[in-house]
Amino acid sequence: MKDGQLILVDPNDVPIGTGEKLPVHQGGLLHRAFSVFIFNKNGELLLQQRAIGKYHSEKLWTNTCCSHPLHNIPMEQTVESRLMEEMGLRCNTHFRFKFTYKNDFEDGLVEHEVDHVFFGISDEKPQPNKEEVMDWKYISLNELQKDIELRPWIYTSWLSISMPDICASYEDFKITHDGI
Repeated sequence: MKDGQLILVDPNDVPIGTGEKLPVHQGGLLHRAFSVFIFNKNGELLLQQRAIGKYHSEKLWTNTCCSHPLHNIPMEQTVESRLMEEMGLRCNTHFRFKFTYKNDFEDGLVEHEVDHVFFGISDEKPQPNKEEVMDWKYISLNELQKDIELRPWIYTSWLSISMPDICASYEDFKITHDGI
């Protein structure tokens, strides 16, 4: 999965081409991404702490997993594969919404993404890939919001940016899915 072509998009999320991961991030080109949020049956969100050595945002806390859909592979397939690769979890996921953001990093890389957000429910214990994830924990959305306000520097930018939409979408999600 790491060697595939990222999908470049226009501001309306219409594909306009492809590009290699590093040059896309060096040039700040708008591309598709996805973020997965897995909740347990108590309504707590599974967070991961990004591993040391990630190309950006190492050691920061973020959503359950995230990556980029690849050219010529259905996004849902890539979401499932990446959830297994990063967290060792199999879980049905459901598309909830998408948002666009841009963030410049100290190392000169730029995340400029149309991020497709997926939710899922699982009480399965994660088996994270140590090359991707250094730690994990469950946390309620209320606790997470408070901690992001107190210590924003320990969280990824895309998690902080998406929190209002995550909270709003979760309320609808838990009503429409059994077990929460």
